[in-house]
Amino acid sequence: MTSKFKIGRAISFVTQKFFSKSNGNRGGAPNVAVVMVDGWPTDKVEEASRFARESGINIFFITMEGASENEKQYVLEPNFANKAVCRTNGFYSLNVQNWFSLHKTVQPLVKRVCDTDRLACSKTCLNSADIGFIIDGSSSVGTGNFRTVLQFVANLSKEFEISNTDTRIGAVQYTYEQRLEFGFDVYSTKPDVLNAIKRVGYWSGGTSTGAAINYALEQLFKKSKPNKRKLMILITDGRSYDDVRIPAMVAHHKGVIIYAIGVAWAAQDELEVIATHPARDHAFFVDEFDNLYKAVPKVIQNICTEFNSQPRN
Repeated sequence: MTSKFKIGRAISFVTQKFFSKSNGNRGGAPNVAVVMVDGWPTDKVEEASRFARESGINIFFITMEGASENEKQYVLEPNFANKAVCRTNGFYSLNVQNWFSLHKTVQPLVKRVCDTDRLACSKTCLNSADIGFIIDGSSSVGTGNFRTVLQFVANLSKEFEISNTDTRIGAVQYTYEQRLEFGFDVYSTKPDVLNAIKRVGYWSGGTSTGAAINYALEQLFKKSKPNKRKLMILITDGRSYDDVRIPAMVAHHKGVIIYAIGVAWAAQDELEVIATHPARDHAFFVDEFDNLYKAVPKVIQNICTEFNSQPRN
């Protein structure tokens, strides 16, 4: 390999072509790319690497020697390795003195590649959450609109990679009372989850949203896996009969990210109290049930933006 090379372009190529389903990429297996560098990239690495990370590719850098004096004029990103990897804690970077020492990296590299729990980039916004839907089944919703709510829940669920080791879905329906429709550990394939959502029966009753949040924390999120992000997506069409402030604070304190979706007669101020801060990213209002589907892309976008903005160190 020559000293001047376009490593950003190489990473982009690998992301788009090499790790595609058409080339045999298996959805459930971690994706790993090992990049060996004996000089300095002469293009930008950061953007290509960010795209690779968000696609779930774990990039390991093996570097040999730095830029020589006459190469430094071509260097665009002096700390390119830190910008490329999932974590800048040394796990993804190995340095060797020269090509002859390369064999010494084999064992350490194999050990790290096989440590799947630490492959941080295998986690993407679509495959690393436990998502609990908290569904208002009160009388004001009505049978037809309740089916529309379930379609909204299905449309959101469809966007995620669902399995025991990826994203898991659970659901609670509430009125004055609460009912666990299914927990995180019940269905482990997308078709099974979508069928379970379709089968949820409309309950009808009052609107105790605060009690529903407490119930979901106990019955659903207590069984969440420690390495999963905990997302609560609450859908309601009216103001709660009970206090939502304290249950929402407890949920936020426990690390549960709440998205509050209000329809028709839902109270904007209450949605903002329930939702994780900042409310503008976590509280949504639609004027009628038939417009719920329009919120799907925005909710997914916000979930992913929040995930991708987490610090990588």
